[in-house]
Amino acid sequence: MTAPQPLTRAALAEDIARTARDVTGVAFLRPGLAGLLRAGRPAPAETTVATSSSAGVRLRGGAGTSPLQVEIRLVAVRSRRTVDVARATRSAVEARLAALLPAQTVGAAQVSVTITGLV
Repeated sequence: MTAPQPLTRAALAEDIARTARDVTGVAFLRPGLAGLLRAGRPAPAETTVATSSSAGVRLRGGAGTSPLQVEIRLVAVRSRRTVDVARATRSAVEARLAALLPAQTVGAAQVSVTITGLV
């Protein structure tokens, strides 16, 4: 029996994106400027899949003593209160981080949710 593989940053970002997209009231995740520019250039298939699936999620820090910072940008459904969508998304992501990462890492994680538009 082999030991479980450590979670990579790309896999963590994809998991967070999937968690955020599953929240009621989230229409889609919004990529940043770098993601939009990257979308205009042809890229290898594996790069395109990884970038598009975690669009709207940015991870910073988390190495050594630096706390993990998770930034999520999303577009919400107009029929839902945006504050409720933002809170539900943050709670869902924090719960997912607690399940995926060791307790000492999650306690220092900072999750921010920005709603960039409504549809």
